[in-house]
Order: sequence, then structure tokens, then C-alpha cells
Amino acid sequence: MTAYLNALGIICALGRGQAEVSRSLFAGDCSGMRAESGWVPERVLPVAGVHGELATIPVELGQQSSRNNQLLLEAALQIEGEIRQAINTHGASRVGIVLGTSTSGIDEASRGIGHYLRENQFPGDYDYQQQELSAPANFLADWLQLSGPAYVISTACTSSARALMSAQRLLDLGVCDAVICGGVDSLCKLTLNGFTALDAVSNERCNPFSANRNGINIGEAAVLFLMSKEPAPIALLGSGASCDAHHISAPEPSGKGALQSMRKALASAKLQPEQIGYLNLHGTATQHNDAMESLAVANLFPAGVACSSTKPMSGHTLGAAGALEAAFCWLSLVHDRVPPHVWDGQADPALPALQWAQAAEALEKRCLMSNSFAFGGNNVSLIIGEAP
Repeated sequence: MTAYLNALGIICALGRGQAEVSRSLFAGDCSGMRAESGWVPERVLPVAGVHGELATIPVELGQQSSRNNQLLLEAALQIEGEIRQAINTHGASRVGIVLGTSTSGIDEASRGIGHYLRENQFPGDYDYQQQELSAPANFLADWLQLSGPAYVISTACTSSARALMSAQRLLDLGVCDAVICGGVDSLCKLTLNGFTALDAVSNERCNPFSANRNGINIGEAAVLFLMSKEPAPIALLGSGASCDAHHISAPEPSGKGALQSMRKALASAKLQPEQIGYLNLHGTATQHNDAMESLAVANLFPAGVACSSTKPMSGHTLGAAGALEAAFCWLSLVHDRVPPHVWDGQADPALPALQWAQAAEALEKRCLMSNSFAFGGNNVSLIIGEAP
């Protein structure tokens, strides 16, 4: 059964809403990546944050107040009309919520614990609900007064890509008639210090697939799709997942798990590699990820495919990355353009050459693939395309 992507709400370092994000994305605009101190002791790091005021959590849901939920609310407000219409059409019990996250409200929790250690009590605005992994789905369900399935998937950097797969399954099984799906993650000290401890964070803007690449930049985002059986121009045509369980944090070096997820996505969409017009790479700019992904892509696309990593513009948004980059594919279909690959142009001679998307390059074929790879060898590939 076709899973149509009827509406898109998006907020990230590239902007708020489809128009702003599209302008920045297709221009290769990296101005949302800013050097900031205060995240990691004694380091100034580029981070891709959302600047300015965020939507206020309604008073009656105050105990669920967190930056993560504020970002989520920003994305939801952009498509509130379409969501309310789906609820009116299908009923509150037939609309589901599936989200991916890795941080939830952990930043509020860590500040609360810091306060507790200093003052021997938690601050007045601290509530355990803020840091529950299920918090984003619970908040959205409470705000919209929904009673259908509402849950969160947390598989690190594939979380929200898996959320889209799970949403389609709810439609296929007849459990839901519409699903609000996507992902949200907010900047916080825990993740920035964690990736720093792994020596994975770059002091400069990330440089994917370059001989000079030296690590990731962290970002934040919220992305929501309204997925349903109601025909729309754009759909989730296929998806594939694998888990090679090679290592707790390092990818399997030959790229076999990544290759398996891409092949499964093509098979589920009943497509051949040459029918893909653009590939959004996971492209974190770490030594191991880029090497592995290059091998997998060169193996699957021997004739080449236009591809790019968008992380120098958006940062790596962790639990939101899969949905964010699926949204970039959605926007590519709307605008008939592909996001350019932003880097220093210094190819790594140890890696197979890939076909880099250029600024203002037109989208020639109407099926696009997006890769997301995570800790533990967890791999997901999605195919977004023109609905049949």
C-alpha cells in the first residue's frame, strides 16, 4: 500500500518552514552553522542551532515543557491545518504518532540534576516527564487530544528514518488511517560531550568525504510528515533496514550493512539503482563512516548517481536526521533541484570517486534515496518519490 506524504513541517538551522529551508538548502547555505562556546569545556565548536524564540508550550502542558517539545511544536504548527483535518476525517483514535529522538528532554534533566547537586532539591520547573524517551509523542498526543498509537523510536541516528518505516507499517496493518511521523532532537551538552569523548567532533565546519575530513558537527531539528492513504504528489516508495552489529559505535568497514539496507529499499520500491535521481548520503565526515559509505554507494551505483551530504548545512541532527534528510528529498521533488555537496573539493584518494551534486543542478529522475546509519551497525535507507 502506498504511504503518501501529505504535509511537511520543518525547522532546523537552515530555517523555519518549507520556503526558508528550501532557499538555504539549494543555495548550499552553511550560515546556520555557528562557532559557539559553552557546550564542551575549553572548546569552541561549530553547532547548527535554531536561533530566536520558539513556540511556547501551552500552560496546561507546562510539565512537559522542554526545548525538544518546543521545536516539535514549531514543526506541528506549520501543518496544524492538515493534521486537524485528518483528525476530523478519521477520528482521534485512528491517527497515530511515531517519532524518533535521542535527546528527548535530557538537557532539562541534566540542568535539573546540576541544581539538585548544588541545592539538594530539584528546580521548581523540573518534571521527570520532560526526560522520558516517550516525551515527544506523549506531548503531541496530549496537545492534539489523540488516542491512537503514539510512541517514540530511539535507534540513535536512524531513529526518525525508522519512524517513517514504522508509520507506514501502521497504515499497512490498518491500525491507523493517518500517522504524524518524523523526528526531533535538540542541542544539549550530553551529546556534544559524548561525541567529543569519542574524538568524533570537528573544530571546523564538517567536510564530508574530503581527504581533510576530521569529524562531525552536531545540529538540532524537528521534522513532521503527515503520512496517510490519501493520494498526494509525493510518497514513501520504499524502505530497507539492516543491522550488522559490527561495533557499538564504529560502522562495519566494508559497507555491507549499508549496502544491504539500500538494496532492500530498492527491492521494496521495485526499482533499479539507475532509476534513482539523487542520493542523500549519511555523510557524517568521520573517517570510518565516509569510507564505508563510499564503498557501499560505488558498489550499488557503478554508473554513478548524483549525491551529497547536507550535514555541513544542517549539522548532524542525530535522532531527527533520518526524517530531516527525507524532508530534503521531499523538497527536492517540489523544487526539481538537488542539494549541492558542500566541501573543500579535496577528494580522498583512498575512497572510490562519487558523483557530487552541484549547486543549481536539476533533478532529472523522480525517485530519491536517503541513507541513515547509526551506532550498533543500525542502517536504514528510504526512497521518496513521485507517487505512482
